[in-house]
Amino acid sequence: MFISLASSWYWFLLGAIVSYFIGCFNFAVLISRIKHKDIRQEGSGNPGTMNMSRTFGLKIGLINFFCDAFKGIIPVVCGYVIFKGMYFEGTDFAVSDFSRYLFGLFAVIGHIFPVTMKFKGGKGIATTLGVFTCGISCEVAWFIPIAIALLLGVVLYIYIFEWGSMASLIGVSSFTIWQGIIYFLRYEQELSSPWVIVAFMVLLAFNLLTWIAHRVNLYRLMGGEEHRTSIKKLAHKKRAKQ
Repeated sequence: MFISLASSWYWFLLGAIVSYFIGCFNFAVLISRIKHKDIRQEGSGNPGTMNMSRTFGLKIGLINFFCDAFKGIIPVVCGYVIFKGMYFEGTDFAVSDFSRYLFGLFAVIGHIFPVTMKFKGGKGIATTLGVFTCGISCEVAWFIPIAIALLLGVVLYIYIFEWGSMASLIGVSSFTIWQGIIYFLRYEQELSSPWVIVAFMVLLAFNLLTWIAHRVNLYRLMGGEEHRTSIKKLAHKKRAKQ
């Protein structure tokens, strides 16, 4: 089935708006309030997984990570299912290759710049990783182990080097490069198509958003002042509390 931009743009707009407001819901703030604290007043002040792990321990950090990742998964699944089997008029470009990442991108924007928190949210890593893990898994079943391997690579990097921010950025970049390779191989014959170009721009936007959100972390890394995230210490801290 072929569709034109004129007949579908409002669906993209509606999906982007809904995805943005899904992203605006911050689980770190909710969970920390349940724990009778405000994560924005603790540690680095960032309402995200790393700060939640340092403040409340590894278990709470993981719960927060999966909740934030789920915010990225929902828009991707909707974008994929709604437009599955559709192609833009006059091209071989699958609409779902655009819609699922467009909706995922706006969920990340909502997480980083939530209107509900005066545009001061988290850094978007968990939500972005949720977007790409689900987005790549939508391609074919055997891509799922690759997505899981990339996630495990992020965890391993943190375990060895203890630089959570750098591991997060490497993870996002790795996922976007992998999806970019998929696009290149799939649409090699029409790389000049506006839709293919826009798809690559959406992937680039994920990187720009997350790297810009981590600009302070990058300055601290270069100055040797970045906060370390030791999985071993977090696990030990958990056992000590028990």
